[in-house]
Amino acid sequence: MTALAPHLSAYLEQYLPRDCRASLHTVDSYALTFELLLDFAQVTIPRRACTLEIEDLTPQLILDFLDSLEAQRGNTVRTRNVRLAAVKAFFRYLECRVPACLNLCRQVHAIPTKRFDRGVVDYLDGDEIQALLEAPDPTTIRGVRDRAMLHLAYATGVRVSELVRLNRIDLGQDCETIHIVGKGRKERTLPLWRETTVALKEWLSIRPESTVDSLFLNARSKPMTRHGVAHRLALHAATARQRAPSIGRKRISPHVLRHSCAMHTLLSTADPRKVSIWLGHASMKSTEIYLHTDAAQRLDILQARTPPQLRKGSFRRTVTDRVMAMLQDVRRH
Repeated sequence: MTALAPHLSAYLEQYLPRDCRASLHTVDSYALTFELLLDFAQVTIPRRACTLEIEDLTPQLILDFLDSLEAQRGNTVRTRNVRLAAVKAFFRYLECRVPACLNLCRQVHAIPTKRFDRGVVDYLDGDEIQALLEAPDPTTIRGVRDRAMLHLAYATGVRVSELVRLNRIDLGQDCETIHIVGKGRKERTLPLWRETTVALKEWLSIRPESTVDSLFLNARSKPMTRHGVAHRLALHAATARQRAPSIGRKRISPHVLRHSCAMHTLLSTADPRKVSIWLGHASMKSTEIYLHTDAAQRLDILQARTPPQLRKGSFRRTVTDRVMAMLQDVRRH
């Protein structure tokens, strides 16, 4: 039997940040996964988390844990699959370090991801985006910050995790460009609209002093968090609904701004490759979801086709049963 704690500690504190150069967001997500898993395991087995062994994390226990995420925590299938990916990544780390657990590692890798329905991507149209960007109050410091933050998020299509990691040093000369480090350490530098530049300059002119260089600060002069951005967005979405009621029918989250940027870029350029470059996608496969969402493009496809002609005629069924014949006669009258 092999103690779990030393290997899990080395994985999260050394291997991921030092050897893989994983982002803080990735390490935090993996650590949360194992916090939930060990909390479930120590109740199920039962045994204290510090005394658990690798062999205790059987495929059945992991499957039961994944089911509990959906049933008890109300997580979506996407979240379930993210947690499973984190568990598999740890067992991949163990393969060459704990040979005695190789068979267990293979069994864990064989756990399938759960399939789910892929709905149409939610995004905001032009009027809805305009209403949302005008919702923050420019006479308050929070309003000026939020307006700049939302403008930048929509203009660049950054993920919320990328947005909260931005520093002032990432801004180019005269705030005309922004340097972004995305998933997999993929870097991109994007030009900004003049309106976005103006919004950023207004925020920087009143940005409070802080010991950190983060571009956007919360009320305590600390870096904005993902939850903080989501909270402020929800407040402004409620205000924007007064001007654009259709916003109330959509699920508003920071990622909706990224989807909106992608859809509007696709509609403007009609080139999925440019969308992929702008958003920093690792492959075109990530961009395909926007192709399936564009209703206008589907209409163009339909109009480009020639429909088959239908021969006119009427249907009259031959009836041999006397009762059925009587019923037809009644209907004719």
